Amino acid sequence: MENKIFIVAACTAISTTANAQSSVTLYGLLDAGISYVNHSTTTTGSASRVKYDDGVAQGTRWGLKGAEELGGGYKVLFVLENGFNGGTGALNQGGAEFGRQAYVGLSSNQLGSLTFGRQYSFSTDYLGGQYSAGTNTVSGNYAYHINDLDQLVNSRINNSVKFNSINISGITFGGMYGFSNQAGAFGGSPTVTSTGAVATGSSRTYSFGLNYAIGSFGIGAAYTDISYPAAVAPAFSTSVANVAAGGVGGGKDLRTFGVGTRYQFERATVFGLYTNTRVEALNGATTNLDVYELGGRYNFTPALAGGLSYTFSHLADSNAGHWNQVNASVDYVLSKRTDVYLLAAYQKASGQNGNQAVQAQIGSSTTFFGTSGTGATNQIAARIGIRHKF
Repeated sequence: MENKIFIVAACTAISTTANAQSSVTLYGLLDAGISYVNHSTTTTGSASRVKYDDGVAQGTRWGLKGAEELGGGYKVLFVLENGFNGGTGALNQGGAEFGRQAYVGLSSNQLGSLTFGRQYSFSTDYLGGQYSAGTNTVSGNYAYHINDLDQLVNSRINNSVKFNSINISGITFGGMYGFSNQAGAFGGSPTVTSTGAVATGSSRTYSFGLNYAIGSFGIGAAYTDISYPAAVAPAFSTSVANVAAGGVGGGKDLRTFGVGTRYQFERATVFGLYTNTRVEALNGATTNLDVYELGGRYNFTPALAGGLSYTFSHLADSNAGHWNQVNASVDYVLSKRTDVYLLAAYQKASGQNGNQAVQAQIGSSTTFFGTSGTGATNQIAARIGIRHKF
């Protein structure tokens, strides 16, 4: 049966069921607030900063998702998800219309799903999405690790084919491959500039994940490998604060592995996460980043919750440095769709690379505060925010 769905306006909520076999839903989230940081880089060094900040607890977005039942336990599914800045209206994810997610595929009640498009790696699905402070507390993108080098939140893979299994006695697993789409460079290639001409490169990705969740307990692991991470749009960062681990051209390879766990009590949730990320520069030099995270969330009442977490990041081999960060947050639920929150974060950086002192940087992206600036090795951040889902 052919179903015709007309969307009159993007801002009009749609939850339409054409018949028992087909549906399309419009959904979204707005996160806004005011943030402060004591040190942020300037042209002359460092200064404090007060700013409107967007997408901190969760990224601001709107999207369409749908499914069509085919019978026999099979269905077609799709997701188109747009990320944007609620303060300016500008598109995020490098200006892509559906930069957060864009995929279509088939699913089976007996096997799982096979999907095609721009999709999250398993480092995001199984680690960042379940066992990090960024997910379990409203500290969100201030608590995710510096520049998301370990792919916990912004690991979106272009031109990918992805398999997700069904739940088998608490076990789920999957794998994905992102094609370079470049002739003669199946494994990807760097962007090269020669005699004024630019030869655009390409990136290849593969990712695997395994998760076990039963009752109050969960544990998961994931591995992601991205070749030529700067040769994709938008590019993957290979820098940790002011340390350019990938060197000139963003590097040859970024691979990350991690394991996380979580246990939920009656009112409290505790979680832990470890990731190891290796960045290989175009000249073959490698830098390793180990990140250790512990945290918890406690529900004082059904409406009021608090979160606390600690992260230690250690950079070694071709580059050096380490960062200690503490995150604290309070979240109050006003309704089923809306909450308000307060959060604070402190990060201290240490180390030296040549004549360059390592700087601090709170946030999974430089768009939040950037680095602490010359002469400053710490950041103290605070925020008051509101989040609404529809």
